[in-house]
Amino acid sequence: MGKKILVIGQGGREHALVWKLAQSAEVEKIYAAPGNPGMAGLAECEDIEIDDLSEILYFAWSKQIDLTVVGPEVPLMAGIVELFHDHDLQIFGPTSAAAQLEGSKVFAKNLLRKYNIPTAAYEAFDSLEPALEYARGFIRKGRRVVLKADGLAAGKGVIITSTEAEAEAALIGMMQEHQFGAAGDKVVIEEFLEGEEVSFFAISDGQNYIPLIAAQDHKQVYDNDQGPNTGGMGAYVNPPVFTEELCQEVVNKIIEPVIAAMQAEGCPYQGVLYAGLMITADGPKVLEFNCRFGDPETQAIMPMLAGDLLPLLEASAQGNIKDMEIELKPGNCVCLVLASGGYPESYQKGFPIEGLEEV
Repeated sequence: MGKKILVIGQGGREHALVWKLAQSAEVEKIYAAPGNPGMAGLAECEDIEIDDLSEILYFAWSKQIDLTVVGPEVPLMAGIVELFHDHDLQIFGPTSAAAQLEGSKVFAKNLLRKYNIPTAAYEAFDSLEPALEYARGFIRKGRRVVLKADGLAAGKGVIITSTEAEAEAALIGMMQEHQFGAAGDKVVIEEFLEGEEVSFFAISDGQNYIPLIAAQDHKQVYDNDQGPNTGGMGAYVNPPVFTEELCQEVVNKIIEPVIAAMQAEGCPYQGVLYAGLMITADGPKVLEFNCRFGDPETQAIMPMLAGDLLPLLEASAQGNIKDMEIELKPGNCVCLVLASGGYPESYQKGFPIEGLEEV
């Protein structure tokens, strides 16, 4: 009898994961919670919200799910992995302690500094005046400064400033007016890095890892890098800047040391590690980490995998990825995001998408 898989989430990323898992000869049935109509042909969609951990747990237990794959970060931060482990259920993703790599910018930056992993010069603050003084120090030297809310802020918690007035307004908004809630109680202030951004993905079992692929997403809503930032309007794999030599440097100086550091800190990292990097004149530096597959990068990555995804995810969850290999197809893949007019500001939702049969 084949295996039953549960994918948590409802976006294009989860659709791509469902699509790839459905190709596995080992898979008998896929469920998605909550899923979306686009993936309903491949998975049975269940009306369960991603933050309803007890309901997800009960569903996985009652349906005898063999592997649960977590798409978004919210359930990971909330401790779904520990919950499943406590009930002897297999799940792909990091614990909430390991997911601090994404959930706390302060945690991530302090880890990078402690283990000499390349990143921008920074300091962390939990009170306004010292934060303002540090930011002014950068700006008075004619340098831009990056202000980051410590916690999750729906992708809006990073502000780049070039004047003292901008920095002051942004820090007051974060730390005094709580525009990002508790996420802005602490802030990271760091130097602005010049270069080209790249996302790099690896899958780890807590001790060993497999480098996956590099991708580049483009966040501005209009062509030619115009307009406000979004969650990503498109992505492609194998960006030209990411040579084989650079890949090896990223693995040696960033991925391997981070996996080892997390193990040394007592919170081994199992799951997919998404490193947001800036390729500077001094080499690659870490901008941020995410503890899940990227969206829309996943939609461009999954078609590049030549083999079966399921054994890789299972090996990560079981802690035995060491002898696994992954084969990538030659060539490239591009994902283009179609969004409702007005996005990312106020935009219409909930009306039919027409013309899909013509695509």
